[in-house]
Amino acid sequence: MNAAEVTLTGVSEDSDLYGTLSGGSLLIEQTSLEETPSTQEVVAAAQADYGRLLAVLYDQGYFGPVIKITLDGIDAAAIPPVQPPNAIDRAVITVDTGPLFRFGTAQIAPVAPDTELPEEFATGQTASLSVLKDAVSSGIDGWRAQGHAKADLESQQLTARHQDRTINAELRLAPGPRLRFGPLQVTGNSAVRTDRILDIAGLPTGEIFDPRELRLAATRLRRTGAFSSVALLEPDRIGPNQTLDITAQLTEAKPRRFGFGAELGSLEGLTLSAFWLHRNLLGGAERLRIEGEIKGIGGNSGGEDYRLSGRFERPATFNEDTDFYALAQIEQLDEVNYFSRQLDLEAGIERIANENRTYTLGLGLRTAETRDAFGENRYTLLTLPLSAQFDYRDNRLDAKNGYYLNASLTPFLAVSGSDNGLRTYVDARAYRTFGEARPVTFALRGQLGSVYGPDLSEAPADYLFYSGGGGTVRGQPYQTLGVDLSNDQTVGGRSFVAVSAEARIMVTQSIGVVGFVDGGYVGSEEFYDGSGVWHSGAGIGVRYDTGIGPIRVDLAVPTSGPETDENFQVYIGIGQSF
Repeated sequence: MNAAEVTLTGVSEDSDLYGTLSGGSLLIEQTSLEETPSTQEVVAAAQADYGRLLAVLYDQGYFGPVIKITLDGIDAAAIPPVQPPNAIDRAVITVDTGPLFRFGTAQIAPVAPDTELPEEFATGQTASLSVLKDAVSSGIDGWRAQGHAKADLESQQLTARHQDRTINAELRLAPGPRLRFGPLQVTGNSAVRTDRILDIAGLPTGEIFDPRELRLAATRLRRTGAFSSVALLEPDRIGPNQTLDITAQLTEAKPRRFGFGAELGSLEGLTLSAFWLHRNLLGGAERLRIEGEIKGIGGNSGGEDYRLSGRFERPATFNEDTDFYALAQIEQLDEVNYFSRQLDLEAGIERIANENRTYTLGLGLRTAETRDAFGENRYTLLTLPLSAQFDYRDNRLDAKNGYYLNASLTPFLAVSGSDNGLRTYVDARAYRTFGEARPVTFALRGQLGSVYGPDLSEAPADYLFYSGGGGTVRGQPYQTLGVDLSNDQTVGGRSFVAVSAEARIMVTQSIGVVGFVDGGYVGSEEFYDGSGVWHSGAGIGVRYDTGIGPIRVDLAVPTSGPETDENFQVYIGIGQSF
């Protein structure tokens, strides 16, 4: 049979209410399905629409509506679902909304100090069931924030005055006693020790109940990666001495995991990476991650680069929000302008201030052999790496709004082969999206780096800065911009600036196009003073949204700077370029 034609009448097609009613109708939803529904399904949907559309109208402030649904002229409510007609050609939904009701009296009491009630819950505002629910929820949340965990709605009195077209709402809350956290009970764990779970959760036993502490405890347990699900449950009954014994209901994740990835650039060539992860190495949710990477396969950006690293992390080492880490890494960089083999050893702490802000402090040892235009060098440094990260993006792989800031400061003490100094680097990004049907996202990025202390000839070659390529200036060949020496050779600079701007336009729900322009600067001076050299690039790209992140293809050309033999560059990867 053909799908029945569905018509909604009584409401202007240009109104927001028409769209809301259409979205709430099962009959209308059926017409958009690829499979044609049976007549029995059409009758069932029509009969269900009475209640669904009535709820929609109540939520919009219409408390005296009349709804009529006919199937080929017969009232849908009169058709037996077990004996549907053989065919249904036309369905008509007729809505008479009746008058719009507004709040006459809008009262809720008692209310805890600093409680923010919905602005719509006030005399003269449109009466809506959702506003009533929000007012009750806000009132209860206000009391819970003051330690009254069992706050609830005690009574409600709703009176409709059709003559005045008003709804009088009087809501009464019961705050209940002020409670304290009892001991945290743990269930579902077998491999992760209970004492470590208590340390990681950090629930403040004996202190006044606070729902924010519950959310924090759950977040701390989740970020270990040792658990596939975490739920902190409140008991129905109050414990002795006005306490509330919270139960942590956990499901442990599989302890081991591995993964791999690939990225392709027309100049940089192919990059292959893989990792192996243990989520519970010593029974206390400790993480060990071993990863390797090979870059520059088949590329023209020097030779292949190799990296092998291992990182150990122990959550809640000093307190519930401070982790310990230790890492070891060996790396070989065969770049266009220098060659380096290095070993890094580092240990430190990571402070998670909240889900958006992280700080690190470490103590490291770096030893390396380098070769560049100044010749060969061996150096050993003691380092004190510090960093701060602020991540307020709404999506890390495909940000639409928000900002990101990562700043690192690394003082180094030369044991041999260099002078004492300081390396700094800042990466700042901002995002803003406009429109809904075809949203446009503007993305900006700025990078700033500096090496202070040693002269250019004595600075660690792998601490210096270059520009060009996917991470700095697309369209320019990889690391082509540095400091030109008198012998026509190039070394990295002690100062670095890069800026990027993108306009990302969604053409369909899954396909987008991007226009971008990048610029980069490298100078021999310790800080930017304009005496160095700028170059730039621009291009277009395509994005295909996979649900977990977009597949990225960018085509870029150089637009200014030293001449190159390359006319364009192609970059392929997963996630936005920044």
